[in-house]
Amino acid sequence: KADVLGLLFSSQPDEPLAIASAYLKQNPVYHDKIGNIEFVVLTDLSGASRVYETKGNIFNTWDQDRKVIDSQGSSWTMMEEKLTSDDGRVLYRLPAHKAFWFGWYSAYSHTRLVM
Repeated sequence: KADVLGLLFSSQPDEPLAIASAYLKQNPVYHDKIGNIEFVVLTDLSGASRVYETKGNIFNTWDQDRKVIDSQGSSWTMMEEKLTSDDGRVLYRLPAHKAFWFGWYSAYSHTRLVM
């Protein structure tokens, strides 16, 4: 009954991904890629995770509230639907699903699991 964050993008239906919630709590800034979509998962202190497309940006630190800092030192503000940089760049949120591993696996047995 382990909790996972499941990702399944319509452009990459054969590449489902599940990330263990416990892993995300230990790694509140997590980068990965599905197909050609690069993304970051930001997990706050409550354990809630949000996924944003990165378009090549690498995020190093996050205050687990609203401020995210990228590898170039730029500051970004996290909102539910997007990340916005101080210089006006925007990265949009991607769909993700909180699920129990057994349920996700029964639907997507070819899932890549990160734990």
